[in-house]
Amino acid sequence: MKSFPWKTVLLWALPLLVVGFFFWQGAFTPATGNMGSNTANSRMTYGRFLEYLDTGKVVSVDLFDGGRTAIVQAIDPQVDNQLQKLRVDLPYSAPELITRLRDSNIVFDSHPARNDGALWGFLGNLIFPLLLIGSLFFLFRRSGNMPGGPGQAMNFGKSRAKFQMDAQTGIMFDDVAGIDEAKEELQEVVTFLKQPEKFTAVGARIPKGVLLVGPPGTGKTLLAKAIAGEAGVPFFSISGSEFVEMFVGVGASRVRDLFKKAKENAPCLIFIDEIDAVGRQRGAGIGGGNDEREQTLNQLLTEMDGFEGNTGIIIIAATNRPDVLDSALMRPGRFDRQVMVDTPDIKGRLGILEVHARNKKLATTVSLDAIARRTPGFSGADLANLLNEAAILTARRRKEAITINEIDDAVDRVIAGMEGTPLVDSKSKRLIAYHEVGHAIVGTLLKDHDPVQKVTLIPRGQAQGLTWFTPNEEQGLTTKSQLMARIAGAMGGRAAEEEVFGHDEVTTGAGGDLQQVSGMARQMVTRFGMSDLGPLSLEGQGGEVFLGAGLMSRAEYSEVIASQIDEAVRSIAESGHQMARKIVRENRVVIDRLVDLLIEKETINGEEFRQIVAEYTVVPEKEQFVAQI
Repeated sequence: MKSFPWKTVLLWALPLLVVGFFFWQGAFTPATGNMGSNTANSRMTYGRFLEYLDTGKVVSVDLFDGGRTAIVQAIDPQVDNQLQKLRVDLPYSAPELITRLRDSNIVFDSHPARNDGALWGFLGNLIFPLLLIGSLFFLFRRSGNMPGGPGQAMNFGKSRAKFQMDAQTGIMFDDVAGIDEAKEELQEVVTFLKQPEKFTAVGARIPKGVLLVGPPGTGKTLLAKAIAGEAGVPFFSISGSEFVEMFVGVGASRVRDLFKKAKENAPCLIFIDEIDAVGRQRGAGIGGGNDEREQTLNQLLTEMDGFEGNTGIIIIAATNRPDVLDSALMRPGRFDRQVMVDTPDIKGRLGILEVHARNKKLATTVSLDAIARRTPGFSGADLANLLNEAAILTARRRKEAITINEIDDAVDRVIAGMEGTPLVDSKSKRLIAYHEVGHAIVGTLLKDHDPVQKVTLIPRGQAQGLTWFTPNEEQGLTTKSQLMARIAGAMGGRAAEEEVFGHDEVTTGAGGDLQQVSGMARQMVTRFGMSDLGPLSLEGQGGEVFLGAGLMSRAEYSEVIASQIDEAVRSIAESGHQMARKIVRENRVVIDRLVDLLIEKETINGEEFRQIVAEYTVVPEKEQFVAQI
């Protein structure tokens, strides 16, 4: 049975009582004089009072408030000469009134003022502060239990890390797939904590810190949860942004408090997520800097490996921006190991899909291996979202199990966005069909291009039509011929528009393709040395302005070389463009057939597309294409 919320009622009642008391004091404070039973029901002006006095109609007068108010008993001719009690407000300057009353033999009396005002004033001055202090006390006590409430005002310097004596995250190493190398590294950390004598016997020391580095969604935080679940030691978790505050010294104080608590519970684990929020390079701004974040970082460096040192505390941090971290933070002794958590390969993706498919009903025709092959570059979070989207589509379509159709639609939705309304049969739809078939035909007929997976006219996101390509295998390195084939394939849509509708009828649909072509061509010239300029790296990865780079940096080459770079980029793009136009021109018959079929069906899968193309193929020579560059 739930108890009555007395504290809540009191919290809301006290301010109301204070306000009510305030109004009551102002409205009902007694007068300084007590008129008692002589209180009159009606008033009379001072001038009429003098007239009544002169005509002998006044019987008696009682003076109150030090002579400022009078209760007069008089014969009122307006009510049949009956005796009435009338109240008169006397002026301040009427000293002759007493004399006139004596001369007229009027019975009068003066009533002294009571001292009740002083008592009420004392009580009001005492009770109101007490009620106010009591209300604030209960308010702060209640809100102090809420995150960010006013009761936290005195706890700015305390660490906000979540502490678990025995972390029950519900995640073990068996629940983490696709990153076997990282798991092996971190399993050693768990062994260090459980069986330290196994390593100290041969002179090995426990690593002080492990930095997890990788793109978003690859499982860095998931690994930390698995370590917490496996280790069975006290576990502190905090985000890097929680150290940073607007008040000077708060961040450093929280770092000290965190490590103080960790020392009291050693051996233990500290997990700092998104450590780049507090660990960015010091003096990064132009002219240097000495801000609050740098003081927090200095304190963190000292606590991790300073004069005192920390025994039995292992720090695990995660970031997807290792390039911005301070070099003092990255050195051995602070972070002894850097574990790369990269996007999984096909084997890793298969393992991740198997983990996330445990609680989902899949049709017998669904092959997880096929899904893994179709999703290169997907992170673990992407694959989890993919299966979840497929499950949602299955429920929406009222099916009992997830089929390959829901998987395909989920992949399209994750990559390109929500499905739009198909276009009606019109000139615009035919133009988009030629554009997409142009991409697909060039990619199919070029030997080094990835195979076509699907061509569709169903809009998704901002795209009115899409052509999907799926690589046959994982490609760690890319050859020059493969890059040139991708450039020609990207130009296939514009080439089809020019060959079919003419140069004046080209559309803006190739805008994204041209950006992709320009980026690949420039990288081939300036970074990969795949041009007549020779094996030179003329541009780096690009600096960050907040690190002081890029804003005042000089060019790495002369204006002459810059002109040659532009010419080489234009030559590569134009060569791919001409090759795409040649393929479209020589295969116009099969393109027209594919366009008619695509308009009719709106989607053609890769196998059907290749079967139709095989009947009309005119395959260009790869050597001739490369020689044109």
